[in-house]
Amino acid sequence: MAGTGIEATANRSLAEFVWQQKYRADDEGTVDDTWVRVAAAVAGAEAPDRCDIWHERFLALLRDHRFLPGGRILANAGAGYGRTLFNCFVMDRIEDSMTGIFHSLAESAITMQQGGGIGVDFSTLRPAGMPARRSGGTASGPVSFMKIWETMCATLLETNIRRGAMMATLRCDHPDIERFVAAKLEAGALVHFNLSVLVTDAFMAAVRDGADWPLVFPDPKHRLNAAHYLERRWPGFARPVACAVVREIPARALWESILKAGYAASEPGVLFIDRINAENNLGYCEEICATNPCGEIPLPPNGACNLGSINLARFVREAFTRDAHLDMDAIARLVPDAVRFLDNVIDISPYPLEAQAVAARRSRRIGLGITGLADALIMLGLRYDSASGRQCAARTMRLIRDSAYAASIEIAREKGPFPAHDSAYLERPFIRRLPDRLQQDLGRYGIRNSHLLAVAPAGSISLLADNVSSGIEPLYALASRRQVRDAEGCVQTFGVAAYAVAQWRAKRGIGGSTTVPPACVTVDQLSPEAHVDMQAALQPLVDNAISKTVNVPATLAYDSFRRVFDYAYAQGLKGCTTYRSSPVREAVLAHDDSVGACCDLSFKTPVDPERITPALHHRGELPDD
Repeated sequence: MAGTGIEATANRSLAEFVWQQKYRADDEGTVDDTWVRVAAAVAGAEAPDRCDIWHERFLALLRDHRFLPGGRILANAGAGYGRTLFNCFVMDRIEDSMTGIFHSLAESAITMQQGGGIGVDFSTLRPAGMPARRSGGTASGPVSFMKIWETMCATLLETNIRRGAMMATLRCDHPDIERFVAAKLEAGALVHFNLSVLVTDAFMAAVRDGADWPLVFPDPKHRLNAAHYLERRWPGFARPVACAVVREIPARALWESILKAGYAASEPGVLFIDRINAENNLGYCEEICATNPCGEIPLPPNGACNLGSINLARFVREAFTRDAHLDMDAIARLVPDAVRFLDNVIDISPYPLEAQAVAARRSRRIGLGITGLADALIMLGLRYDSASGRQCAARTMRLIRDSAYAASIEIAREKGPFPAHDSAYLERPFIRRLPDRLQQDLGRYGIRNSHLLAVAPAGSISLLADNVSSGIEPLYALASRRQVRDAEGCVQTFGVAAYAVAQWRAKRGIGGSTTVPPACVTVDQLSPEAHVDMQAALQPLVDNAISKTVNVPATLAYDSFRRVFDYAYAQGLKGCTTYRSSPVREAVLAHDDSVGACCDLSFKTPVDPERITPALHHRGELPDD
């Protein structure tokens, strides 16, 4: 349903600009030219006598913004640039030596130079003050080396329009965890990083019980002569390793410091790492210690994320009527081609590093998700914070899950399962929750992709689709001012309206009106629990993870804020990220609830649409997807 009002036109103007600045190849005159290029490149992974058939099917997949591949795919597939089609990577483990640290820095720079975001776990680096045997001095700690990554990223950002973000993680029992938690309390510090604490179940139990919490570091040869040692699993060790207890602190005090930093600076987030590993389909052969920058793909060392989103707003039929519904049959028909499309990307993409190519081909992970959820719910007449809204979202995600797994099994019958496939795969918790027929087919034929589902923020690609809502986020405002950087580095500002609102007004011929659809609800009308509840409704159906920000007002009392993290853990989430406007943080998107004309807005409370890197907050732009 194409809108004809001023607001729909403004949305299309931004979409056109985003296409020209981020995704258009030099010789392309229309968006359809881009679809043709991308479809042809991805179909090139098929047998020669099948390329034309799949070219047409992939072209149908892309047209009308029904399926939105990740930004690197749109920008680079078939363009002849030699750049990766993967959005993000998790870097290899950092060896705890000066040589190892700078080797990892160099690999990070090479990856980011190609436009890939990175996740880096700094838990393997010894804490500040610990003896450095080779130099005879003392270690400066993980946070000090994060500043070197920060400088590297800032340097690359000056010359690359497609910006890669960074995620840094640190274990909750690392002796420098307090420094890590406080690292971004000063405005302007580590602005190119998102930070997440790797929170274990043991730590959450210690918080519950009011116990002391040991801060430790591996010392298998007992060189530190510590008074106490504990066996702990630690990155870089195949089995639990003897760790020196450096000191103990009250678990609740550390938890409180994490929550207070989140309240003041929206950093760090938390990753419930034991839950992530317990739910990992490849938990029998890998351990995860980090995620991509927005958190929707937990990855092993050298892992890569290969993303695409189904635009639910394009599948609403009879919108804004009593007969409004999602065309579930059309979604089910689209999913197999989307799975095959993303699987082909693995074979045609260049990789910044050979180790990343090996890891991607070993597991053939993909991340098929959804975007436009909030708009779709409004068009269906369902409030985002209603039980019926969550049920609709979960029913749709279950359909996508089952269709995706069935499609991957069929591709495995044709092309073979992923190389790391093993009988142990069938015993993983997520696999055991699949319908019996899928488990039986998995046992017979294997599966092409170890993981199939992820919900990404889908920021720029949602703008490309006429400003549909991002991922599973609610509407941030009825209208917003979006800022996008052009090829010369200048920021262009566009006033746009929420997609569903623009469609509703255009359908009724009331452009410029202040009226809104009956089910319309914006982020400032939602409780923090409503955010968590939507994520919790979908997480059991997603084998990777979900990028979701719990946006809370600046006026929310701290006692109410702090309960969000406990609630997220209790609801079974794999992590929790919040955003609260504060002097420490700046925002990329501002909104005005009195939107009539999109070009003359009075903007109010800023919000953070997809927990983008703080550097991009300061620059006022969205990340690539």
